[in-house]
Amino acid sequence: MDKLYFESSALTPLVDFDANKGEMLIKGRSIPDNPDEFWYPVLRWFDGYINEPAQSTIFNINLEYFNVTSSKRILALLYKLNELVDKGHEVIVHWYYREGDEDMYEVGQDYAYMVKVPFEFHLMKESDLAVAI
Repeated sequence: MDKLYFESSALTPLVDFDANKGEMLIKGRSIPDNPDEFWYPVLRWFDGYINEPAQSTIFNINLEYFNVTSSKRILALLYKLNELVDKGHEVIVHWYYREGDEDMYEVGQDYAYMVKVPFEFHLMKESDLAVAI
């Protein structure tokens, strides 16, 4: 299965999904003008991954901001991770949030409550931001 890679822009996050390694990264801001145009290929790729996953999947989410429509798409991806857990695969979500951004931390907590996938929360201090995932 091919990698999925989208460069980040002012409105869309970096997406770097590697099926062979089982490593996924969403990073940046997600406020696309046309959310379906951006997120549909991501969700479709992930459907393919669910059919042929790596034994272990690491899902990294490092977003500084996202809007409601992106939130729904991110939650859809997290629900798809439930399918992997149900099939006996190892899955973990690494949720990164910035120091002082309690809203992003709380959104991650809400997501963790809604899915079966274990979450690890990573506080990023200002000094960490230059080298963070």
